[in-house]
Amino acid sequence: MDKALIIEDDQDISNLIAIHLTDMEFEVDKAYDGKEGLLKALNNQYKIIILDIRLPNLDGFEVCKKLRLEKIQTPILIVTSKSEEIDKIIGLEFGADDYITKPFSIRELMARVKAILRRSEIAKQVSQSDENHEIRTDGLYINVTLRIVEVHGKRIELSPKEFDLLILFASNPGRTYSRVHLLEQVWGYQFEGYEHTVNSHINRLRSKIESNLNAPEFILTTWGVGYKFREE
Repeated sequence: MDKALIIEDDQDISNLIAIHLTDMEFEVDKAYDGKEGLLKALNNQYKIIILDIRLPNLDGFEVCKKLRLEKIQTPILIVTSKSEEIDKIIGLEFGADDYITKPFSIRELMARVKAILRRSEIAKQVSQSDENHEIRTDGLYINVTLRIVEVHGKRIELSPKEFDLLILFASNPGRTYSRVHLLEQVWGYQFEGYEHTVNSHINRLRSKIESNLNAPEFILTTWGVGYKFREE
């Protein structure tokens, strides 16, 4: 049976979510503070993690960040306060897959969970069908299946979203993507108003793979439109 983890300090909300995940045939673990949740996420295999931002001991941002640094790629749905728009932005930039704001309907929550799981399954199938698929272009090497990136022979560590962005670009050289299109393609949702999330990810990705940020050789800016990967 697949397992889900709920990291939420409000026990009533946690119990309500758990009931509906159980109805989806998940075995559910719960944690009521950030440190406990982080330990469970590091030591167990989950199909999805529902993560509140405002947690005792260790907040949800740090939990998400630490999991991604440890290469835990389990889909994460963050739960934010409606009044804290910045929570959504930071959560996405730390590697969360989606967000939902309190108060939320349980129907909306379950729809988000199902959408995340569908995207995760599609990504897994693509990875399996492209076993040992590699991309090489003048100093840049990408192993899609193993999620390995090297620039001029040096191994580069990327976050999951940075890697997904790079794969999208490198698989479609010369094609320009708008910020909105990148949000839809990589994050899987139309995060209206969060185009700057793309900018920050592009900047971090460039800082890792480009030798000269003033004259990038891989990810180029199409002024007034968006970004593209250089043509061969």
